[in-house]
Amino acid sequence: MVLVVISAVFMALLTFGIVMFVMRPSREEKKLDRRVVQVKAANPGEETASISEDLRQYLKVEEQGPFGWLEDLIDTSSLHRQLQMLILQADSTITVGNVMVASLGLGVVAALLADIFVHVLWIAIVAGFGSMFIPFSVLGFRRKRRLNKFNSVLADAIDMMARSLRAGHSLPAALGVVAAQALEPVKGEFDEVYKKQNLGLPLREAMMQMLDRVPSQDLRVFVTGVLVQKDTGGNLAEILDRIVHVIRERVRIQGEIRVHTAQGRMTGWILTGLPVVLLLLINVVDPGYSTVLFNTTIGNYLIYLGVGLLVIGGLIIRSIINGIEI
Repeated sequence: MVLVVISAVFMALLTFGIVMFVMRPSREEKKLDRRVVQVKAANPGEETASISEDLRQYLKVEEQGPFGWLEDLIDTSSLHRQLQMLILQADSTITVGNVMVASLGLGVVAALLADIFVHVLWIAIVAGFGSMFIPFSVLGFRRKRRLNKFNSVLADAIDMMARSLRAGHSLPAALGVVAAQALEPVKGEFDEVYKKQNLGLPLREAMMQMLDRVPSQDLRVFVTGVLVQKDTGGNLAEILDRIVHVIRERVRIQGEIRVHTAQGRMTGWILTGLPVVLLLLINVVDPGYSTVLFNTTIGNYLIYLGVGLLVIGGLIIRSIINGIEI
């Protein structure tokens, strides 16, 4: 028992050390901090109050962090590009190398802990393999949360832009109004488009880059309308009003769909988790009742079959619920 406690403490300290090492500032970040301090010292005054943020956003080089060698190994692979896009869409400052190291570290630690406490090889393998996806799941969760928040305030931002155009502002000036008065994260994205096109980047490229950072169908409709109007002409304010109406209708219909599919989602969670909960309860009432599943070959096969059927059933229910798109 003492050995198990010591091993658990060691694994916890090792995990903490890995996380602290991964999250420490990279050499490029330290150089950028020194450069920001120098520029602010050379340009004192009220106008430099936000110079640090602007410099970080537009002047910093692509950072690899302390694990640049690992990024170089997968630089030409599709995995590297997908991870870069996921990090960008999640609005995270972590690098691809840090994500890979965190994934491998968590997998090793989880496998070792499972082997120490359970002493079953396949459980240790499953625990290690599943833990490797934790960093990607966190980034995916942040991406989804940011995207939902963006979509929730996009219609109001476009409506603000349309009213600005009716007031006589040009398209770049209307973008500046949204960048100054809209809510986050729309404010930050439009602010980046506004500043980039002021620095000479064509509006089309600035908006397409925003689409890469925010893969929203509503935003794609907005960008398409603006770019088509820019090439063909027409009343942009009226176009934006129609886009706002379409977006708000989509939001309303999606809300109704979530209400009608709530029972299906709850059913999926219950059917997936019920066997696990029953197994735990049976082990509490009669600890030796389910040992045949873990100590015999046939029992192990039955566990594999049950887990596989649970996963397949959960995926089928999820595909039915999420199959409705508006």
